[in-house]
Amino acid sequence: MTLAARPHRPLLAIGLRLTAVICLSAMFVTVRIVDQRGVHIVESLFYRQALALPFVIAWLSLSGGLGAVRTQRIGVHASRMLLGMTGMLLNFLSYILLLPAEAATIGFTMPIFGTILSALILREATGVHRWSAVLIGFVGVLVMIRPEAGHFPMQGVAVAIVAAIVTASVSLVLRALGRTENAGVVVFWFTTLSMIPLGIAMPFFAQAHDPLTWGLLLLIGCVGGIAQLCLTASLRWGPVSVVLPMDYSAIIWTTLLGVAIGEDWPMITTWIGASLIIASGLYIAWREHRRARQSVVSSAVPHPD
Repeated sequence: MTLAARPHRPLLAIGLRLTAVICLSAMFVTVRIVDQRGVHIVESLFYRQALALPFVIAWLSLSGGLGAVRTQRIGVHASRMLLGMTGMLLNFLSYILLLPAEAATIGFTMPIFGTILSALILREATGVHRWSAVLIGFVGVLVMIRPEAGHFPMQGVAVAIVAAIVTASVSLVLRALGRTENAGVVVFWFTTLSMIPLGIAMPFFAQAHDPLTWGLLLLIGCVGGIAQLCLTASLRWGPVSVVLPMDYSAIIWTTLLGVAIGEDWPMITTWIGASLIIASGLYIAWREHRRARQSVVSSAVPHPD
């Protein structure tokens, strides 16, 4: 049986991806705000997942029904949950320790670490072009943080870099899951399984808050859920090569939101470093796209028996 071709609507895909990036930027900046209002990071994680779950269930109900979440790979989903929760914890912490634009910029190193992990763990062939992009990305990090200047909290930089490494590891697990599971199943099990450790931890960290803080926690969950759905939907309507550049607009949104809440404007070195890191990430994505197309073309060429 021939599968119907996936519809391609690039403008819709770009719009969904841009919406997702804006929502994620708002979520991370709000996490920074609630931390300053005395909310423990475990609370932020719990409400992020718990309040996003209704969005995920509603989406599944409308798209294919909850019966579609049946899986034979619950162990892999559990591993993805543990990695994903670790990455989310570290990402939240990086936005608490660093200015939003700085945390977002270091987060852009994820494709760089993805390339390294793919070469080391998956033994994927990685040529001089992608290794050069990796080197340029690391130069961008050094330009941005300028270790000798001492103006960046190194603890925050370390947390952000480890967060990028863990997020890159998640992408490898998602690549394996994607061979048998659709995006909705992956999102459902990640959100649902994460409630187990977070639910166990919450009695030790839950606190009473004022109405404004509760409203901010509600915002974290809602925009996080919307972002998750828009990220998934964007890949339904357009390829990664089309939507990925929208991810780098996060530095604009996090900068504007940071300034709006009274944070300092990023230094010129942050912008220079960000440019190098973004260029590195986009080049790696372009090389991946080109390799994928070449692989499809090669497999379509008939070979003699």
